[in-house]
Amino acid sequence: MTQDVLDRAIGFATKAHEGQLRKDGAPFILHPLEDAAIVATMTTDREILAAAVLHDTVEDTATTPDDILREFGERVYTLVMHETENKRPEIHPSESWKIRKEESLEELAKSDDKAVLMLWLGDKLSNMRALHRTMERGEPLFRDFNNADPISQKWYYGTILKLLRPLKEQSAYREYETLFHDVFDCYQ
Repeated sequence: MTQDVLDRAIGFATKAHEGQLRKDGAPFILHPLEDAAIVATMTTDREILAAAVLHDTVEDTATTPDDILREFGERVYTLVMHETENKRPEIHPSESWKIRKEESLEELAKSDDKAVLMLWLGDKLSNMRALHRTMERGEPLFRDFNNADPISQKWYYGTILKLLRPLKEQSAYREYETLFHDVFDCYQ
């Protein structure tokens, strides 16, 4: 019997992200696992959950798109690629930030696939939870970001909130909306 796609994705992502840390010092793998746990409140589709676990592997590890396609198939590959930014390694991340975010938002706006929306919501809610925890500890929110401007961050996360509106009935969407306002309403 072959191993379940979600189980394989968890093992693959754990190995790919080995030794990586998030900005807050937490093991990186916790983020894609949290993403998958959030997505699991909206679907039990194992391929969508696998894509949630794998969503940062191409962007933040040595994993290639071909690795995802070969190991997990066309559907998981397509979903992961919807979450993958072109990092433009030849340009400093702070200089490419706006371009990368605009391109990502354009892709999200064009998608009518609920699975893509769920992946974005899982990923960005996990990020928003981390921002909220940082805020509660009184630490500078955007100090370690490629774009430390809170107004730019508000634009990005606010646009995502609007684009994810088709999921407004989901508890994850309502949590994202609440945390967005908690984090960003103080910035004009």
